[in-house]
Amino acid sequence: MKKTPLKFIGIMLFHLALISSISCSKTTAGTDPAPNKPLPVEDPKPTTVSHQGSKFQIPLAGNSFVTSPASGYAENIHNPNGLKNWNSANSIISTYVRFKTAGKIVLSLNARTLNSGESSEAEISINNKKVKINLTESTMKEIMVGEFDVPAGYVKIDLQGTKKSGSNFGEVSEMTISGSATAAGLVYSNKASFYYWARRGPSCHLQYTIPTTESVSYFYSEVLVPTGEDAQGSYFMANGFAEGYFGFQVNSPTERRILFSVWSPYNTDNPNDIPADQRITLNKKGSDVYTGEFGNEGSGGQSYLKYNWKAGTTYRFLLKGEPDGTGKTDYTAWFYTPETEKWNLIASFKRPKTNTYLRSFHSFLENFNPSYGHQGRQAHYQNQWVRTTAGTWLKVSEATFTVDDTYNNQQRVDAMGGTNANGFFLRNCGFFNDYVEPGKKFSYMNQKTAPSIDFTKLP
Repeated sequence: MKKTPLKFIGIMLFHLALISSISCSKTTAGTDPAPNKPLPVEDPKPTTVSHQGSKFQIPLAGNSFVTSPASGYAENIHNPNGLKNWNSANSIISTYVRFKTAGKIVLSLNARTLNSGESSEAEISINNKKVKINLTESTMKEIMVGEFDVPAGYVKIDLQGTKKSGSNFGEVSEMTISGSATAAGLVYSNKASFYYWARRGPSCHLQYTIPTTESVSYFYSEVLVPTGEDAQGSYFMANGFAEGYFGFQVNSPTERRILFSVWSPYNTDNPNDIPADQRITLNKKGSDVYTGEFGNEGSGGQSYLKYNWKAGTTYRFLLKGEPDGTGKTDYTAWFYTPETEKWNLIASFKRPKTNTYLRSFHSFLENFNPSYGHQGRQAHYQNQWVRTTAGTWLKVSEATFTVDDTYNNQQRVDAMGGTNANGFFLRNCGFFNDYVEPGKKFSYMNQKTAPSIDFTKLP
């Protein structure tokens, strides 16, 4: 038998090693990491970015939203801990901060994995610049993200999970921001008592000037919500008065309501605490109208009609307030449905310890669902009239723009009001940058004629 030359053996061994190397690389490339094992983490690139000067801690609990939720998503913004149940790579969590000047910022996150030994990767995006970070520790740790350029005004900071070794990406409690763009200060929710309200967004109001000192028994107005401005959680309050409010809501993707409520003279957030002699009582109600009690923001009597009102359509509201002669006042609300061309009774309530006609006329716009405070909404409030007890209709031509404590405490300032071709308007949420000074007065010369209503035929 011939001996194989040593040179040939060496060549064969080299080829076998090369084939083995190629085979191994093909086997591992594109394979997902085994579950519950740490992801391979690249060595971080050397960086000199760090926080300098003043730092601002931005709690997710008051400033963040799941803006692009995955189907059946579980992510939520927990008060006071921040982002929880972060398990979908398709969900985007957005944090909003308002910068008073343009410039550069340095950004870091306080984050952790859920369990020791797990790791995850996430992407942060600001104005189309994207940076990836790794979460590798199960205790809260500051993770440096990097430097970004930001304009003046509200800026959206997007966070999205990209890889995870476990079932969850982890948790994020806050962001830390420093840099030249923070020199003039920031607007964000920094008070724990405001986190819930800041995520709802600032409410705004039109306080109407009534052109008479006579007693007023009726208040008429119309509201048009433009198409696309009827975000879930919206309450477009049309006819507000000192003792209650009347308007319509978007309660869910499939339910809308006409809502009329009257506060009890007893000051409490728990309706069960109201003494019997200070409870709101029902005089009558319309067909299919629910009546009961409400709480949390004052307490009293509540009524609503489930009605699928539509954006882009103008709706009419009529309210009456009149003392009954026994130290109590009756408040009655009607809503006009254009498809039937009829006034519909919502409800009539009796308020004890009250002897007054209508007063403190106003409208407001609010979002009552904190999960939708990032979505903008607006309404046109128009053709307001009051009717005196002598039977004279008077047009309302002046309104003052006011805001709530969320705005006044500089937790959020995305609210404004003004006039348009048909009357007054209010706009809030959506983190826009248009600005109207609270307290500003608006005038609108209404050219329409007084409402034509046969009061004897009202239900």
